[in-house]
Amino acid sequence: MITTVANWTIAGLARAGGVGVETVRYYQRRGLMPTPDGAGGVRRYDKTHVRRLRFIRTAQSAGFTLEQIGELLALDAGYDHERARDLAQARIADLDAKIAELQKARASLQTLAQRCGAVRTGPCPILTAFEEP
Repeated sequence: MITTVANWTIAGLARAGGVGVETVRYYQRRGLMPTPDGAGGVRRYDKTHVRRLRFIRTAQSAGFTLEQIGELLALDAGYDHERARDLAQARIADLDAKIAELQKARASLQTLAQRCGAVRTGPCPILTAFEEP
């Protein structure tokens, strides 16, 4: 449950964000997550910290680098829709290239698997294909 009060320790924040404590600290060192002042020696985190942590994790799973995530976080404060869209479109182009590469690899493996199934003697076409330069 997310509360509106600064209520979590770093361990609670990490749990709420689905990461480890060291990941939160790493994000803090990288400047992606703020480090709140610690009243009484204990730092407390609130729902805004959880939202930011979840944003970082979601952006990472979309394939954005930590540098790009930092830029997206800065853009959010400035409402720079055009730059955010440019970053997203660049990421889409990267994904499209990766998909094309994976589809090509899949087609090659599929062909090799069919050849392997058709040949009962001699070396396996899959194994010999990986030996070729």
